[in-house]
Parts: sequence; structure tokens; C-alpha cells
Amino acid sequence: MPIEIKNKIVGYEVISKEAGDETAQVDPAVDKKAEQETAEIIQMHEKLERPEMLLGSTYKIKTPQSEHALYITINDVLLNPGTKHEMRRPYEIFINSKNMDHFQWIVALTRIISAVFRKGGDVTFLVDELRSVFDPRGGYFKKGGKYKPSLVGEIGDAIECHMRMIGMIEDTGMDDCQKEMLEAKRREYEAIHCNDRNSKAADQEATGSTGEASDFPPNSQLCSKCNTKAVISMDGCMTCLSCGDSKCS
Repeated sequence: MPIEIKNKIVGYEVISKEAGDETAQVDPAVDKKAEQETAEIIQMHEKLERPEMLLGSTYKIKTPQSEHALYITINDVLLNPGTKHEMRRPYEIFINSKNMDHFQWIVALTRIISAVFRKGGDVTFLVDELRSVFDPRGGYFKKGGKYKPSLVGEIGDAIECHMRMIGMIEDTGMDDCQKEMLEAKRREYEAIHCNDRNSKAADQEATGSTGEASDFPPNSQLCSKCNTKAVISMDGCMTCLSCGDSKCS
């Protein structure tokens, strides 16, 4: 295709054959380097072969409904090792316990969750799905006043904790300003109700009973957002001391 030159020619240079050969020799190396830089990033998918060794973490769950604890092990596969695209993704999950009452549905649940892990993509939805399972016999409170609707929901909490550790779920917790404000409200509330709490503790000690272990005031209500017994009334507003949820915000 002819090219029309509209500007004035101020100089020219004849390219020799040797220079043309050197250029031809350099180009393949440059193309190869560019190809390496733009290599396809390996993503999680179901056809990915299982490596001989996987990185794993084990979480312990102890519920008041059983004397035996559950041990949840989640194994991760390392994708794109040694590159800037290196990442850990969950590959399989195992649950073990001495209690054999739930053996069938636990095996089924772990196989289904492992299959979803291997599919790849955004698997964080599993946390909300498991947390939405409620035990028809009722849930239970954990130490610190945290309410668990079911054993399945607590398994979802363990998976969320693992996904936060490997970076799949970003921690969007409260900032320092919110934490300071809630801590100030908690100290103010405890100062107001100090006498009531001391008298209640004396009554429990006299009767030999121990109240429910909680990190929050004993008169706190259950928070509908974080399921923690940490909602108090301050300045005419119901505020959660755990997640910061407030009816006035």
C-alpha cells in the first residue's frame, strides 16, 4: 500500500542486510518474553488435577449439644506458585468426630462442599447458605454470647474464617473510630449498671449458680444482624456492642 509523504524530508538512512538480520534475531526473544508475561493465569476449575500435597487448616467446634467436638479440616490448592498471581483456593473439606450420630449427613455435606470448591468461581456464597440453616430443636449460645442457629451454621462460620485467612473474603470490620465509640458506650453502660451487676453476681455466688458466660453486659439483647447477645439501650437508642448495628444510624 503506497504511503503519501506530506512533510519535508530532512534525512534518510539505508538499512544494511546485517542490521536487518540482527533485528530479525531480536524479535523472537522479545515476542517470547511478552508471551510469558501475558501467559494464561490458572484459575480453579473441576478438571484441575489434585496435587500430591495440599496446604490444610483444622478448626475445632465444640457445641453444648454433644460432649464430643467436631474437627473441620479444609485443604487448599496453591495456584500459579512463584508468580504475582499466586493464590490459595479451598479444594476439599473433611469433618471428623467421635460422635457418630451425624455421620451420614456430615459425609454427604463434605462431599457436596468439596465439589463446589473444585468448580471454582465465587464460592463464598456457601457461608450464607450454611448460616441460614436452623435447627428445629433450637440453637445454642457460645462463649461470649454468640448465638448459633445450628451446627451447620457453625460449620459455615469455620469456612468463613478460613476464607478470610486465605484472602477470599475481605475483612470489612469496624474502623478504629467505631471501636472507640462502642468501647466508650460499653464503659458508660457498665458504670451506670455496676451496682445491679454486683448484686446479681452476689446472688449467683450465694446460690452456687453461674450465669451464661458473655463478654457483654448481662442484660444485653440478641442482635438480629450478628446474632450476638450484645444489644443495649444507650441514649434512647438500641446499639450492638459487637457489630455496631444501631437503630438510630
